[in-house]
Amino acid sequence: MKYGKIVAAMAVAGVLCVGGYYAYASTVVSIDEEELYRVVSVVDGDTFKVQVGKHSITVRMLGIDTPETVDPRKQVQCYGLEASGESKRLLGGHAVRLKLNPDREEQDRYERYLAYVYLPDGTFLNEYLLRNGFAREYTFGKAYMFQKEFRAIEREAKKEERGLWGVCEK
Repeated sequence: MKYGKIVAAMAVAGVLCVGGYYAYASTVVSIDEEELYRVVSVVDGDTFKVQVGKHSITVRMLGIDTPETVDPRKQVQCYGLEASGESKRLLGGHAVRLKLNPDREEQDRYERYLAYVYLPDGTFLNEYLLRNGFAREYTFGKAYMFQKEFRAIEREAKKEERGLWGVCEK
């Protein structure tokens, strides 16, 4: 009888430890759309890290996808270095405003915050990268707030052969 209570206590302790670790590993922060957040580093063309209070969080730009440069499973894709370089030029050492989509999840399965990104001068970075051919429109799961606009912008960039559309997609 004593043995059963010890095993049950150990199982509860194990669940608490795992639960405590998950809460620690998965930091949830509150994003204020009026706040400027300092960019800590740029991962690639559509992903970067910002400082939110005491935490460094990863942000994935919503509605766009830039060619891969850091995925270890893939080779660097056509126009990936250009897209990554443009994001580094625009984001590196600067601050941004983040806007979450009200009708979508805040984070993806990799715990990256999904956001629309605005530079201090008001430039809508997601749109800028798409318009200039550094990115493709990207929908994962359900629709997002700017989906129709982004698809139209991509069609225009393709037609004008801007960026990757003039180099990679022939």
